[in-house]
Formats: sequence, structure tokens, C-alpha cells
Amino acid sequence: MVAAAPHIPVLLEEVVAALSPQPGDVVIDATFGAGGYTRAFLDAGAIVHAFDRDPDAIAAGSEWPETKGDAPRLVLHQRRFSEMSHGMADAGIDQVDAIAMDIGVSSMQLDQAERGFAFSSNGPLDMTMSRSGPTAADFVNTAEVEDIADVLYRYGEERQSRRVARAIVAARPLATTGELAQVVRKALGHRPGDKKDPATRSFQAIRIHVNGELDELETGLAAAEALLKDGGRLAVVSFHSLEDRIVKQFFRDAANLTPRGSRHLPETQEAPVARFARVTKAIRPSEAEILRNPRARSSTLRAATRTNAPAASREYAA
Repeated sequence: MVAAAPHIPVLLEEVVAALSPQPGDVVIDATFGAGGYTRAFLDAGAIVHAFDRDPDAIAAGSEWPETKGDAPRLVLHQRRFSEMSHGMADAGIDQVDAIAMDIGVSSMQLDQAERGFAFSSNGPLDMTMSRSGPTAADFVNTAEVEDIADVLYRYGEERQSRRVARAIVAARPLATTGELAQVVRKALGHRPGDKKDPATRSFQAIRIHVNGELDELETGLAAAEALLKDGGRLAVVSFHSLEDRIVKQFFRDAANLTPRGSRHLPETQEAPVARFARVTKAIRPSEAEILRNPRARSSTLRAATRTNAPAASREYAA
């Protein structure tokens, strides 16, 4: 057994129940992180292909004994989960039994000040999940006011996005998470002791933008649909309304649950064959889990089962 993971996987029992991994099943953990879900799938006897764009996560996972030998039960892919179709093709696998997707930033990334994801401890303004490419500092120090405001409003639902964006531009250059957080707080009139730090929305928005997270999610869902065999299960855990909205709409469309007009009028065209069935209602953590792991509070799980209908025609990330 490996050492305990440095975080608590959210809705673990519910995800395992939704995917029901069996001995010999091929399961994708699309967001490996510290491997909490992967450990449960391996313990159930499954073969796991785990994806993560973060080189630190892959390096830690490479120490697991299940990665060793001629027939490893854990295969690691240092790739975005939107690239899972290509990663599995490289491994010679065209269909799998189950896929888990845990969307957003991991506990390890949040807890490492040098990664620049959180303002709870001061660190460089990075926020890149892959440790490469343009950083949050690059964005806030070079973008126009209008572009910053658009990101804050679209991805953080910040109502005073223009005020915050103007304050950011006026305070440039910004190099640390602490500097950015102070600028946002001052712009929004934050008072110590307020229930929620107003910088939270801006940090979320900038992180989503820097990592292209919502585009990644949409492409990843399409890739998962193409990989799942008839009867394959997909479980997606999201952490804020923007993500959950995308997941909910994806399942509604794929399962033909989206309203198609008045029931009193004739259908103008035949409904497409459902590509997913048995779509669950939103599953949220119990109070007991939230007490054990406060970061679980905002999580939502949605799951569904793949039918034998052809996948929708979509392009996947290379």
C-alpha cells in the first residue's frame, strides 16, 4: 500500500457506487491528483489509466507499486483529460468501462503557496496546473481592463468586475497572490471578519481563464462519451455553478432530457437516440463529510450510463 494521500477525495463512496468498478474493468481517473479515486478503483480490482497535466502529481504517482511490472494495473498519462481519447489510443485501448472526472484545482495545488492558486498564504502569482505556459501574473500584468473585467465577470460572476479590473491595472506590476488579493479587497471595500473574502471570486476567475478549464471540461466530456462502451459509467464531480451547469446540460442533451417544445404540438423532427441513460439527480456531500472535509461543501456529483448509440461527432484536443 502507498502512503495516505495528502487530501481527502470528495464524495468517494458515491463516486465508487456510481461507477461500480469490477475486477478487470478498465477505468479512467481523468483527474489523478493525489490518487484518492484511483486507490479505490485499484482496491476494487480495476485497471486504471490516470490522467493529470500536473507533473508533480504524475511524479508522485509513478512511485505507486501498481505502476511497476510487465502488466501494470496503473498507467499514468501526463496529459490534459481533454486528451484522454488520444492517450488511450496510444495505449491501444478504444473503449473503457468507467470514467471519473473531478473538476477544478486539487487540494495539493491549493496548499502549496509556490503554486499561486490561493491567497491563504503568499506565493508567486502562477496558477498554472501544468507548471507551464502563461501564468496569472502574465495575464493581470498585460491584459487590457476590458479583458480582465470580462474574465472576472464570466468566470467569477463578479458583479463589480470593471472596478476590480481598473484597480488591478492601476496597481501593476503584481507579482504575488498576496498583492493581488489586497488589490481586490481594497477595490471591493473588504472588512476583516467578513464571512467570505471577496478575492475568492477573482482568484477563481483568473485560475479558470489561465488553465482554460471550462473549454477543457466540455472537450473532456465529449472525449469520455466517445471512450465509454455500452453500459459504461461516467461520474463527474464539480465545485461551482459554472462547471455544474456544463455537466448538467451535457447529460440532459445526451440523454434527450432537454424540453423540445410544447407537448400539444407535433414533433417537427424525430428525436435523436439517447447516448446516455440513468442520469442521476445531483448528489451532494452529507453534513458528516463536510465536517470531515470542509472543501467538499460546494461539490456536486452527476453520473450517467452510456448507451449503445454512436457518440456525437466532435473534435477532440490533440
